[in-house]
Amino acid sequence: MKSAVVTFPASNCDRDMFVALEKITGKTPHHIWHQDSEIPDVDLIALPGGFSFGDYLRCGAMAARSPTIRAIREHADRGGYVIGVCNGFQVLTEMGLLPGALMRNASLKFVCKTVHLKVENADSVFTNQYKQGQVIDIPVAHHDGNYFADDETLAELEDTGRIAFRYVNKQGEATANANPNGSQHNIAGIMNKRGNILGMMPHPERLIEDAQGGTDGRGFFESIMNKIN
Repeated sequence: MKSAVVTFPASNCDRDMFVALEKITGKTPHHIWHQDSEIPDVDLIALPGGFSFGDYLRCGAMAARSPTIRAIREHADRGGYVIGVCNGFQVLTEMGLLPGALMRNASLKFVCKTVHLKVENADSVFTNQYKQGQVIDIPVAHHDGNYFADDETLAELEDTGRIAFRYVNKQGEATANANPNGSQHNIAGIMNKRGNILGMMPHPERLIEDAQGGTDGRGFFESIMNKIN
């Protein structure tokens, strides 16, 4: 699987994403700077976490207007795969590639901890190496992860199986206490209609080997590899 990781000014998880992709795929990803107007021929483009452009205006708003965005959009339009993690999720919503918006956490505080996620759709490009309903542990670290969309959009996401991950407790229940940021329907990650774009607030790249405290994030990347290879 050929991949590329995009770096914006103030990205701080691009190295984490790069290392995760390199270790799991066995191939060195391409580095893409936000001013690059062309992207090499790759299967997957990853938009990492961080605070692109200092989160001025809105999180991801300035990054979504970078020169490289046009190439990312063209890649997605061709059916290429795109993932956005944390700030990358925010960028994808600002680009209009995913519906809804990421707002300030309901607590108005930065949240940094490991959370439980339920795999809501195990039949997607990004989740096929998990089991339907499986509960996994993945870290979060964000200030603006409160997913919001109108009722019609939420109903469509639910009805079409486009919710990939949901915040739950250890028993797999989507409770208010299990929700770290106030996201509607406890949504942690969603996909586009075509199924080739995913955005999620939790960081699977931070839990891919035992030295990090667990390997629940590996299934995310192995799912993409399984689909492409």
